[in-house]
Amino acid sequence: MDLRSLLMRTPDFSDMALADDFASDWTGQRLKKGAHLTRQDLSSTDEFMLLEGCLASSICDQDGREVCVGLYVGPCVVTPNIARTRKGLSLVSIVATTDSVLARIDSDMLSKRMISSEAVRNWANGVLREALSRKADREWCLAACGGADRLTWFRHAFPGYEDIFPHTLIASFLGMTPVTMSRLRANHKAR
Repeated sequence: MDLRSLLMRTPDFSDMALADDFASDWTGQRLKKGAHLTRQDLSSTDEFMLLEGCLASSICDQDGREVCVGLYVGPCVVTPNIARTRKGLSLVSIVATTDSVLARIDSDMLSKRMISSEAVRNWANGVLREALSRKADREWCLAACGGADRLTWFRHAFPGYEDIFPHTLIASFLGMTPVTMSRLRANHKAR
């Protein structure tokens, strides 16, 4: 999918000329499977839209333990910079799990566009609200649900993702071991 078509799916960009103008600020980027879009603790000042492909974001502790915190299937907007960076440094690593096509814009450029255009401002604020809502939903699920309920929540919130992403990533995203997830999946099939 091209960027203009993705933008025009939202009510804020129903005007083709406005969508074309905003799309012209973005540049394209291709990632091969396994390539990093961002790395934890390195400079990151861009916003991204995933046009095609799949990405996974993760955090890593000082002992090298990695936890998946986000899964993306294009077309979609990657969690906004303000929610995944501090002081210009990335809080997460984002890797392509398939060959991917993205669009990118510098955060400062997007901020300028938000000031000058109500449509861009409304779109960007909507993207941020949606990202924060997804984050809160996942945090609630991890805090309040047992393993079986987490898997049920995941299947409802991310239909089809079990067929797209490695189950080790999904298990990490759900705060469980791959063995536990495998058992839960087997129990679900046995019913």
